[in-house]
Amino acid sequence: MNKHFEDALYYIGRAGEHAKEGVVEELGPLEERFRELTGKEEEPEPSRLEKLQDELKELEARAEGETKTAIADARERIRRYRSGDAAE
Repeated sequence: MNKHFEDALYYIGRAGEHAKEGVVEELGPLEERFRELTGKEEEPEPSRLEKLQDELKELEARAEGETKTAIADARERIRRYRSGDAAE
């Protein structure tokens, strides 16, 4: 495919993406208002991806806490070793 056609295809795709984002941004408040008026304010069930992301955040927080504890323990052992209190 000619380089010019490849470029044109790329920019058409980008224009479509920007147009979609613009429509979503413009109609977002109207959709919220419509849902309020019709009483269809139901929260959708989290998707599989959202559930995995939540689980990963929890794992990250737990790992961070365990890492901080391990580092604090190691520092304390090093401090005791250096001060000569290595009677453990």
